[in-house]
Amino acid sequence: MPTILKKNSSGTIPLSQPVIAGEEKKAVNSVLNSGMLAQGSQVALFEQEFAKTCHAQYAIAVSSGTAALHVALLAHNIGPGDEVITTPFSFIATTHSIIHAGATPVFVDIDEKTFNIDPAAIEKAITVRTKAILPVHLFGHPCRMTEIKRIAQRHNLIIIEDAAQALGAAYCDKPIGSSNTTCFSLYATKNITTGEGGMITTNNKKIVDRCRLLRNHGMRQRNDFRLIGYNYRLTDIAAAIGRQQLKKLRQFNNQRHNNAEYYNQHLKNVITPTTLPDAKHSWHLYTVLFPTKKDRAAAHQQLARKGISTGIFYDPPLHSCPHLKQHIKQIGALPVTTNLASRVLSLPIHPNVSHQERRHITDTVNAISCKD
Repeated sequence: MPTILKKNSSGTIPLSQPVIAGEEKKAVNSVLNSGMLAQGSQVALFEQEFAKTCHAQYAIAVSSGTAALHVALLAHNIGPGDEVITTPFSFIATTHSIIHAGATPVFVDIDEKTFNIDPAAIEKAITVRTKAILPVHLFGHPCRMTEIKRIAQRHNLIIIEDAAQALGAAYCDKPIGSSNTTCFSLYATKNITTGEGGMITTNNKKIVDRCRLLRNHGMRQRNDFRLIGYNYRLTDIAAAIGRQQLKKLRQFNNQRHNNAEYYNQHLKNVITPTTLPDAKHSWHLYTVLFPTKKDRAAAHQQLARKGISTGIFYDPPLHSCPHLKQHIKQIGALPVTTNLASRVLSLPIHPNVSHQERRHITDTVNAISCKD
C-alpha cells in the first residue's frame, strides 16, 4: 500500500494518519490545471460515487461533517422549540449542530457494550417537543437502528444519523447511509479524507433539494435566491482527492478490520470492543476500557513513553461541558456515559499500522499492570 509517511516526525506511531498516494496528487494537479477550483464537475461525480457506495439515491457534498449535520437539521425544518434526542458521548460537533439550528439537544445514556445511544433511553425521553432522534455511530460501530426506527415510527419522529466515523459500516446488511438522512465527515483522520469535507446521503428528493440550497446561500441558480443559506460548498480540489480515496475505502477498512482482529486476539488486561452480531464495524477508532480512570492515565503515559500515540474520546462527556449547560436538556445522571468516559483509550488502528507496530502496541499494553 503506497503511503507518504510511516511515522510522524517525533518517531512515534501516530494514532491516525491519512493514506495519500500518487493517485490523489495526480487528481489534484488535474483540477489545478483545469482552472475550475470551486464546486464543479469533480464534486458532482464525487456525490454520485459516494451515493452508490452507501446504496443511497442522493449525496450532497459540503465543506465539513459539522456543516453536513447543520444542513441536514435545517433541511428537515428542525429549529427553535424543537428537541433532538442524542448522545452525550460524541465529538462536540453533534451537539453544536443542533444548537446552531436553534433546537435543544436532549442527552440520554448510552449502551455499555457499544458506546452508542441506548434505544430504551430514547423512548423515555420523548416529549411533545421531540422532533428528531440523532444517533451517532460512534467509533464506526452502528447504532441499533432497527429499534431506533421502530421508536421513530411509533412517535412520528425524524431520524438524522451522525455517521462521521462510520463510512463503510452496516447494520442488518444495510450500509450506513442507505436509508435515513445521514451525515459523514471527510476530515483528515477519517476512514477516507478530503482534508476537510462532509457528505449527506438521503433518498428524499425534497430533502436533497433543500440541502443543495442551504449549502450555497439558498441559491438555485445565479441571482435566484430561495432561502437563507450558507457557504458550505466543497471544492473540486477536495472532491478530486475524495474520489480517489473512495476507490480505496474497502482496502482501507479491510486493513482496519485486520488490525482490530489482531488486537482482539492479543490484548490482555483491558476490555476490548464488542461488535454486535448484526453490525459491520468500520473501525474508525479502536477503543479499549481500563478498570479505572487512574489506570487509563497511567497507560496513556506509559504508551507515550514507548512511542505510541493514543487518544481519549471523549472525556469529559458533553453533559459535563460548562458552556453547554444552558443549551441542553439531560435525562437522568447518565451513569454509563460518565463511567465509560473516564476509562476509554483509543489505540492506533489506521491502515499504515504495520504488523511489527501492532505487536509493539499489544506487548506494551499487556505489560501494563492494572489494579481494579
